[in-house]
Amino acid sequence: MSKLRKVMSVIVIFFWMNALIPQAHAISNDKILKIERFVEEQMEISKIPGISLVVVEKGKTVYQKGFGYADVKEKKPVTSNTLFELASTSKAFTGLAILQLEKEGLLKRTDDVRKYIPWLELEYNNEPQTITIDQLLFHTSGIASNTIVQIPKSNAENALELTVKTLVDQPLNRKPGSSFEYATLNYNVLGLVIETVSNQPYDVYIKQLLDQIGMKDSYVGLHQVGSNELATGYKIGFKKEQEFTPPLYRGNTPAGYIISNSNDIAKWLNLQLGFIQNDIISRQTIEESQVPDQSVEPFDQNTYYTSGWSILEKNGKKYIFHAGENPTFTTYFIMQPDEKIGVAILSNMNSTYTTAIGQGVMDLWEGNPVNSNHSDGYQEIDKIVTILCIIVGCLGLIFSSLLLISLWKIKRKQRTWAVLKGMRIFLLVFHSLFVSAILILVMVAPKILNMTWDFIKVWGPTSISVFYYCGIATIIIYYLFVLLLILTKKKVKSIL
Repeated sequence: MSKLRKVMSVIVIFFWMNALIPQAHAISNDKILKIERFVEEQMEISKIPGISLVVVEKGKTVYQKGFGYADVKEKKPVTSNTLFELASTSKAFTGLAILQLEKEGLLKRTDDVRKYIPWLELEYNNEPQTITIDQLLFHTSGIASNTIVQIPKSNAENALELTVKTLVDQPLNRKPGSSFEYATLNYNVLGLVIETVSNQPYDVYIKQLLDQIGMKDSYVGLHQVGSNELATGYKIGFKKEQEFTPPLYRGNTPAGYIISNSNDIAKWLNLQLGFIQNDIISRQTIEESQVPDQSVEPFDQNTYYTSGWSILEKNGKKYIFHAGENPTFTTYFIMQPDEKIGVAILSNMNSTYTTAIGQGVMDLWEGNPVNSNHSDGYQEIDKIVTILCIIVGCLGLIFSSLLLISLWKIKRKQRTWAVLKGMRIFLLVFHSLFVSAILILVMVAPKILNMTWDFIKVWGPTSISVFYYCGIATIIIYYLFVLLLILTKKKVKSIL
C-alpha cells in the first residue's frame, strides 16, 4: 500500500504540473500576442517601415522578432541580423570606454578636458572655463544643444577633430556643472579624448571593445560596414515613408553612429544587467556607468543622466533607458535591473514612435497598461507642410498660367511695352523690394531657431525640401508675372 501511495502521489504531481505548464504557456503566448498586436498597430500609425525587437530576461533572449521591411522597394524583411544605426544609444558605448580607460589609469573623470585636448578653450560670459570629463559625460559642460547644427559633412579620417573644432569660439550656454543641457557634441569631445588617450582612432578602439563584449557583427561608423545587412533608412514625407540618404557625419560617430543588430544588442543588454561576465570589462565598471549625476536638478521628473544612460525612479522601480535619433533611424533601449528585464527596439525611420513602442513593450511585458495616445512631431509637421505644398503648388500653376498667357499676348501684340515712368517706376521698385524681402525672410527663417535650411532638409520630413524649392519657384514665377504687368500695357485698338 505504501508503494502504491507513492506511485499515486507521483502520478498526481505529474498531472498537476502538466496542467500548469499549458497555462504558463498560454499566459506567455497571450503576452506575446498583445505585444505583436501593439507593435503592428503602432507601425501602421507611424508609417515606420521596419522594426527589430528583442527582449531579454535574466540573461536569456526570451523574445526576438523582426517586423516589416529593411528595404521596402526590395521587400526585404527585417531579421535579427538586420543592421541599424544606433543613433544616440551609441553614447553608452563611448561612456563605458571612458570609464574603462579610467580603470586602466589612463585618465581621471575629474580631469580638465584641456589636459587631453589643449586647444579646446571654451568660454562662458567671455571667461575661460574648466570642463571636466564627468561634465561631458553628464551633459553638464555648458555646451549648447544646438551645436549639433554645426557638425560638418565629412567622411575624412580627421572628421572627429573637425567636429570638435566647431566648438572653438562658440560660447557656452551655461556655467559648467551648473545644470543639465543635452548636447550631442559632448560625446564627440569624449571620442576625441579616447583617441588621444588610447593612441588609436576612436573607431578602432571601440571596435575592439565591441569584439571583447562579443558584439562581432557590430560596427563603429558607416565606413566600417562591409555587410549587406544594413537596413535602408527612411523619413516621413507626404504621409508615407520616403527613402532618404543623409550626408555622412563621420565626426559624429561617438555620439550616434555605432551600427548593430538585435542579436548583438541582446548581448549589450545582458552585459548591462550583469549576465555577461567579461575579463576586460568588470561588473564594477558597468555599475559605475549606471550611477546617475545628482549634483544637478533632474532633467525630467525623477530622471537623472549618467554615462550615456538616463536613470528613472518610478513606483519604487528603477529604469535605465536611452533613446536614439538619426535622420533616418531611431532606437530605444530600456532596462528594469531589479527584474533583470531589457527591451531594445531598432527602426529604420526617424520617428518618436520608436520610443513609444519600446516603452509600451516594457509595460506589456511587466503586465502594465500601455499608453497608445502618442503623437509624432515629424508627422504633424509633415501634415502641415503637405497642405502648404498643395496650396503653393496650385499658386505656382496659376501664376505660371498667367505668365504664359501674358507672354502669349505680348507675342500676339495684344500687349505692348510701356514707358517706364511715374507710377510704373514706383510699382517696379515696390514689387522688387517686396519679393526680395520674402526671399530673404525664407532664407533667414531657420536662423531664428538657430538652425539652417541644410540642417532642416536633412532632419525634417522630405516634404519640407519640396515645399522649400516649390515656394522659391512660385515666388520667382509670381515676380516675373507681375513684372510683365508693370512693364507692359494693353494695346489700345484704333477706332479708325
